[in-house]
Amino acid sequence: MKISEQWLREWVNPDLSSEALGHQLTMAGLEVDAIDAIPPAPEKVVVGKVLELNPHPNADKLRICSVDIGSDEPISIVCGASNVVVGGLYPVATIGAVLPGNFKIKQSKLRGEPSFGMLCSASELGLETQSEGLYPLDDNAQPGTPIADIICFTDHVIDVDLTPNRADCFSIRGVAREVAAANSLEFNAPVIAAVAADSDAAVNISLQAGGAAPLFAARVVKGINSLARTPVWLRERLRRAGMRPVHPVVDVTNYVMLELGQPMHGYDLNKLQGDLAVRFATAGEKLQVLGGDELTLTDTDLVISDAAGAVALAGVIGGERTSVNSSTVDVLFEAAFFAPDALAGKARSYGLHTDSSLRFERGVDFSNTEAALERATALLVDIAGGTPGPVVLECLEAELPKRPAVLLRRAKLDSLLGISVPDADVLRMFAALGMQIEAINDGWQITPPGARFDIGIEEDLIEEVVRLYGYDQIPDIAGSMPLQLATSTETRVSVDRLRAGLVDQGYQEAITYSFIDPEMDALFAGDDKHIELQNPISSNQSVMRRSLWPGLIQALKLNLNRQENRVRLFEHGVKFSGQGDALQEQDVFAGVVSGTYMQEHWEGNSAGLDIFDIKSDVYSLMMLTGKGHEFHFVAAQSPILRPGRSGRIERNGVPIGWIGELHPRMVAELDLDSAPLLFEFLVEPAIARVPASFEPISKFPRVRRDIAVLVDRELPVQDILAEVVQAAGALLREVVVFDIYVGESVDSSLKSVALGLILQDKSRTLTDNEVEGSVRAVTTALIGKFNAKIRE
Repeated sequence: MKISEQWLREWVNPDLSSEALGHQLTMAGLEVDAIDAIPPAPEKVVVGKVLELNPHPNADKLRICSVDIGSDEPISIVCGASNVVVGGLYPVATIGAVLPGNFKIKQSKLRGEPSFGMLCSASELGLETQSEGLYPLDDNAQPGTPIADIICFTDHVIDVDLTPNRADCFSIRGVAREVAAANSLEFNAPVIAAVAADSDAAVNISLQAGGAAPLFAARVVKGINSLARTPVWLRERLRRAGMRPVHPVVDVTNYVMLELGQPMHGYDLNKLQGDLAVRFATAGEKLQVLGGDELTLTDTDLVISDAAGAVALAGVIGGERTSVNSSTVDVLFEAAFFAPDALAGKARSYGLHTDSSLRFERGVDFSNTEAALERATALLVDIAGGTPGPVVLECLEAELPKRPAVLLRRAKLDSLLGISVPDADVLRMFAALGMQIEAINDGWQITPPGARFDIGIEEDLIEEVVRLYGYDQIPDIAGSMPLQLATSTETRVSVDRLRAGLVDQGYQEAITYSFIDPEMDALFAGDDKHIELQNPISSNQSVMRRSLWPGLIQALKLNLNRQENRVRLFEHGVKFSGQGDALQEQDVFAGVVSGTYMQEHWEGNSAGLDIFDIKSDVYSLMMLTGKGHEFHFVAAQSPILRPGRSGRIERNGVPIGWIGELHPRMVAELDLDSAPLLFEFLVEPAIARVPASFEPISKFPRVRRDIAVLVDRELPVQDILAEVVQAAGALLREVVVFDIYVGESVDSSLKSVALGLILQDKSRTLTDNEVEGSVRAVTTALIGKFNAKIRE
């Protein structure tokens, strides 16, 4: 946001240079990107009044102007500007003047006619980088008056880069309050008196959007002078704020927005049809906005409408049909409060970016609405005359946002800052920021003003104290820590080891937001029981995640859109469950994989991935515990994962996570070309491990016996392995599945599973009887439990 320093100093004028003022604002949290000086007023440039206009005998586009510059005789100036008129007052650079860019004015001849000066535009005076036409001055300017007495050149433009939370500083008043608070000064706000209504002209208002638009005020001003021009002082303030002066009505609404922070809009009253309603658009409704573009609205768009349809996209931009122009004589001013959530992203969805939408999306102080309307009325009547009607204000009191008091404890303040700021200074700072203060036993209850949407917790108040007290006032204290190495437990696998294990397998770590889009949350959680944030940074990041998968899927899509066709991502973070006091955080690992198993290679080893690939990745992490046999992947269905290609991760029969391929329905809804593979498991139940201990290599040989069994085709091999381990007893060292066969010679309802049993005793060589006894125990158990048949 750009502001005029001279305008700011009318509100509060600290004894600081421009550079020091900029530094102070930056240290207070309002980062100043640049301070640009307005070029000094050029000498020998005065007010000139055009007395006559005559055609140039040798050039169709040039005219010879007779100009009064306050001297004894008018001077002749050749001019090609299209907006020069008889009676017009303009800056005149007389002979000897030096304009910005070292442009020296000399007596010259233009196409054979003498010219004794130059009529100037704003850019030729250094007020703009480029401009069209001459710079028109106010009608009361006297010929011969130095231009420095008409236009303020002793000024700087301060460019402040506001963070999204500081919507209260999108105005001169907001910045002035900060400067006053930082310097313990009062600020001189203009007195805004009510403008008496001299007519009964009014428009009725109907509020039909509930909490999205709980406050709307309007006022009619009839009979303004359509030929009136915005005065130079106001035009310059707009220009230095980066705005182009357009028309007195538009300029007044922009000025009030810059001054007070309240966006406004002006309608041509005679183009309105009937009364106004604030409502949601109907799906497919059309609105031609200023500039000529036609928007096709949705039923979530907030509009202002008359009897003939929408006349403005509320809080964003007005409509072309009711716009003011040079023939407008009757005006309707609008000042309103629209809820930030109702307007979030609306301007961007139509490729628009307006100063109004920027302010409304971040929060506007609704208590200023009527004052802004009075200020605009007074300015317009002063500039263009007119007869104001009464203020019409409709309000849904119960729907207005409430600013609850926030507790600030003295002990918490001291603890976080590391110093004790005196009570008197704390109270002075809060009072200067417009906050209401109530003392309690161990601190204060602070109620922020309506514009401070960013203050909701105790830490926000502590931030206010430290930034106004001065970060540079906090003493540097060398940190200290005990000279003791942290002990690591051998009973848990470290999270860093899990990370390294996935990195070793070609994964890259992602860090995504803990707050996500409600639609993504509902899609993955299967319901709309969102865990909502009280103060989200945007509507598409307004709920806490109940799974890490939504963020990883978004990261996957970004990579795929950038032609990264082989993506393996994991994340370690927390997910949330429950509501209110029952809210819980769960520490989880999650991953997403898409593409081929290996990088593309001339040998052709670029087969696609399947669930067994990602199962192997996850199981390798489980093996780090030394208790791999406790983990099972059990076939199970999840609404997120594809049936038949998904499973539940269990440890000792307790579910700890999921693994599988994304459900085809989800693939379609997320607009993915193919289904990625996913995993997610809880950290705590997955990292308990057996401490490493030395175990000598046995001196005695291992014995292997292979068996093949016919079992039901749908029987999980995991169940077979579990039964083998239990039946074989202490001599079993390892069991491997070396073949699974279905097809000829095997009944279609069965499958053949070939197992290798590896047996060993650490103290002696096994006898044939012992080996056969273990094998017999295994076969007997499989026959008894699964009705298995032993293949010879």
